[in-house]
Amino acid sequence: MLNKLKSALFGSAKPVLTELAVSEQKLDHQGLPHDVPPHHQEAINAALAWLCTAQDNSASADGGVARDYSLIKGWATSYPETTGYIIPTFIDLAKRTGNETLHERARRMLDWCVKIQFPEGGFQGGKIDATPKVPVTFNTGQILLGLAAGARQYDEPSYLQAMHKAAAWLRDDLDTDGCWRKHPTPFAAPGEKAYETHVAWGLFEAERVAPGQGYGEAGLRQVDWALTKQAANGWFASNCLTNPKAPLTHTIGYVLRGVIEGYLLSRRPDLLAAARKTADGLLPAIQADGRLPGRLDASWQGAVNYVCLTGSVQIAHCLFLLYRETGKQAYLEAGRKLTAYVRSTIRLDGASDQKGGIKGSFPVNGDYGQWEYLNWAAKFFIDANLLEMDIQGEDHA
Repeated sequence: MLNKLKSALFGSAKPVLTELAVSEQKLDHQGLPHDVPPHHQEAINAALAWLCTAQDNSASADGGVARDYSLIKGWATSYPETTGYIIPTFIDLAKRTGNETLHERARRMLDWCVKIQFPEGGFQGGKIDATPKVPVTFNTGQILLGLAAGARQYDEPSYLQAMHKAAAWLRDDLDTDGCWRKHPTPFAAPGEKAYETHVAWGLFEAERVAPGQGYGEAGLRQVDWALTKQAANGWFASNCLTNPKAPLTHTIGYVLRGVIEGYLLSRRPDLLAAARKTADGLLPAIQADGRLPGRLDASWQGAVNYVCLTGSVQIAHCLFLLYRETGKQAYLEAGRKLTAYVRSTIRLDGASDQKGGIKGSFPVNGDYGQWEYLNWAAKFFIDANLLEMDIQGEDHA
């Protein structure tokens, strides 16, 4: 069972490699493409163009964003979960730039999400063509981020209605101890997941749109439960898709962001302290050049020899948020190292399928998102670099 899950999540262990995949692997093993990383704006623009290409080239052609571009299989079908949280990024960029086309794209994503919502309020796991089609807590929470952003930005009752349905379903589905157990994803190993603080964040956004429904309270109960999984050094147990003894930086980024967002909603000092404990544990694992191993064990030691690029930019974003709250310079410096490393992996020329995309792993044959450019990697990459520019006082145009 676990091998099947790994294959579904990270790709087959022995795929039949295309010439393109072999070429990209060789290039990656020669080192980073850029000695000096591209400027934030140039990299953001390239990643945004790639996400637009991913929406336009989704194999399901439904308004959602293709899960990935694979060097072996080509463009995938749309991925509801990540399309959901790509929506706020497109709205943010549309507002910053005045680009109405980005608003139109965000609304196409929103309309699709509303269309595929289950009557009870939940959303399916996996790509749109995945089976079984069952409501899943985690995916619903990620799409809730987009629905809340859409309800806030656009005068469209269906977005607000869908937001309330999703948020109420999550609120009412929570176990008494604050853990979600009833609707796990069939596409990850069984068990409790601390990283569902990222689901709680969806409830926090719904609370901001529609206070007084108990959404924020439910989300904070989940964060409190997740903190029972936090060790003294800040590391979280029960915090990975497949290997909780050495979780991905991707799911570490998820759990940390959820704790930070709980603090930003509630202003509870204990949540800020918990977030800082994890951030302080992470700092020594970040190398001088910004390289961060893609999995970290309970002593914060690297457990693999590849970088999970998604996790690196997620953690960078969290460090930037903590810098804004605390003024601790080490958070800012570490976040800058992480974003610079990931910017150094991006290609700014070549075919549109790859240009501006962010790989699952560097090198590309690493176990996470193997041979793939991932839509959520591009989303988190844009968000982290935008926040870094904001901190530095640079405008994005």
